[in-house]
Amino acid sequence: QAQLVESGGGLVQPGGSLRLSCTAFGFTLNYNTVGWFRQAPGKNREGVSCNHYRDNMTYYTDSVKGRFTISRDNAQKMVYLQMNNLKPEDTGRYHCGIMGPGGTWPPGPDDYDYWGQGTQVTVSS
Repeated sequence: QAQLVESGGGLVQPGGSLRLSCTAFGFTLNYNTVGWFRQAPGKNREGVSCNHYRDNMTYYTDSVKGRFTISRDNAQKMVYLQMNNLKPEDTGRYHCGIMGPGGTWPPGPDDYDYWGQGTQVTVSS
């Protein structure tokens, strides 16, 4: 059964780093857009970053530019999100998603065809 499984979340102090991983069991990533979105308590889901399969085109929401880096390993069926200089406003549940070819760019949280259960990130002192 195809599924996306996220890991790597946790509790970190402001200024700290985390690396989120997403394993895409049963998927082929080569021709899909992959990305991350998050949801904080009481807030709407927010697209964080995504990577297009063609030309390695990448998008970051303004609040994470310069701090987060998305990457992918198609052969290993993995998607990563390196998060540096974390801030309390980065707190939320982070989900990875896959969108098939031809979808909108950049995809919003509702544009993904598949997504995982998420991993919790809490930034607090």
